Amino acid sequence: MKKIILVAVIALISFAANAQAKINFKVETIDYGKIEKGSDGVRSFEFTNTGDAPLIISDVKSSCGCTVPEKPKDPVAPGASSVIKVKYDTNRVGPIRKTVTVYSNATEPIKALKIKGEVLAPSNNKSVLEKTK
Repeated sequence: MKKIILVAVIALISFAANAQAKINFKVETIDYGKIEKGSDGVRSFEFTNTGDAPLIISDVKSSCGCTVPEKPKDPVAPGASSVIKVKYDTNRVGPIRKTVTVYSNATEPIKALKIKGEVLAPSNNKSVLEKTK
């Protein structure tokens, strides 16, 4: 009987050791397009945990202080979805080319996401925005 229990415990430990979280992003690059200075700079990277263990996002860092990411506070269960919010400072006129790095317990523990676009100066906003519509 002890041997059967020991084999069952070893099998459970082996299965648990093979369980892994897997992060699958809907998109890995968000394009803001051409936006006006001072407009809403918040965007979201949607993702799903397609693995068989809870996904824990330990940290999210941006390549500069003009981009502020926000990670989920709680683990994401297998099959569940969540978002990483990113707020870009749209008071900075010019091109947007930033990287947001996600650190987690997923099979790919470090994932680089990108944001891009252009914040237009106030004097150019109306004519350029009308052309892009």
